[in-house]
Amino acid sequence: MAAAKSLDEALDELDIDDTPEPTIQNLLDQKSLKWIFVGGKGGVGKTTVSSCLAVEMSKVRNSVLLISTDPAHNLSDAFGQKFTKYPTLINGFTNLSAMEIDPTFEHEEADVGGQSDPLGLGSLGLQDMISAIPGIDEAMGFAEVMKQVQSMQYSVIIFDTAPTGHTLRFLSFPDTLEKAFGRFSGLRSRFGNMFSQVSSMLGGAGMGMEDMSSKLDSTKKIIEEVNKQFKNPELTTFVPVMIPEFLSLYETERLISQLFNLKIDVRDIVINQILFPESESHCKLCLTRTKMQDKYISQADLLYSTFHLIKLPLLQAEVRGVPALHQFSKNLMTPYAPPGSSGTSTTTAN
Repeated sequence: MAAAKSLDEALDELDIDDTPEPTIQNLLDQKSLKWIFVGGKGGVGKTTVSSCLAVEMSKVRNSVLLISTDPAHNLSDAFGQKFTKYPTLINGFTNLSAMEIDPTFEHEEADVGGQSDPLGLGSLGLQDMISAIPGIDEAMGFAEVMKQVQSMQYSVIIFDTAPTGHTLRFLSFPDTLEKAFGRFSGLRSRFGNMFSQVSSMLGGAGMGMEDMSSKLDSTKKIIEEVNKQFKNPELTTFVPVMIPEFLSLYETERLISQLFNLKIDVRDIVINQILFPESESHCKLCLTRTKMQDKYISQADLLYSTFHLIKLPLLQAEVRGVPALHQFSKNLMTPYAPPGSSGTSTTTAN
């Protein structure tokens, strides 16, 4: 029986000529892309990567919208500008806007056209029934966000998402909503007349059954279209961000597996916060960490040999403000090489 190959031997056998280029050029070239999600484990630099991706996209698209769905919003800190739940043009750009939203939907606090019950479920006694469907509160919030975003007509929309678990739940909302609407359609066909009579007995408070059905059908069509688009690789892709450590590598593997189950395209992976110590460095911690990182980078090279693997450096300074983001975003287009090396890029955030 042949002995198992070592990681180094397996890497040596990879056909370098067939390895996808380690840049996001493929995303910029795909003019059909409408939705780009950036996600991964907490603390890996998702906001920096999504912001830099948006900066590069703004160079080739007419209009770009960057949305944060992470409850702990960081876009305002990254760009040095306050953002709200409404699109705001980013200083220094003419075609790049940003907004920060919380996809969690609470019926008592929802602000959809000034209504806390946008579908009129309360007047028909159905709100508690619908709320009993697992995940429906957040899913309805997602529906309202999608209705709002769909009407904005941006050429590409980039999501700076919450950590992995929240993101996967967010991406599953279209399926959740389709099931919920299907369940409600059954109730509507069976008990529609009764609900109309109840509404009349209550003095006609709220919208009637026909009005509510019209709103539900309108929302359902939007969600069905969004679900269809999310599963179309010509329109949607997901960019996982990881750091070269065991837990991050493991979580990225799990994330990509679940994205495939959701039929969502993945072709680019960003490995962030890579150490590039100086050749004459005597820092034992730096050298030890670099050796550890090299091991996990090699594993990523093997696991994702058919992906675009973009490798970004850990810098001495934070990447904050538009000038720093402009500078750091160049590493998405040209592989980073530390100063003094024979590489082609010496981009830093300083």
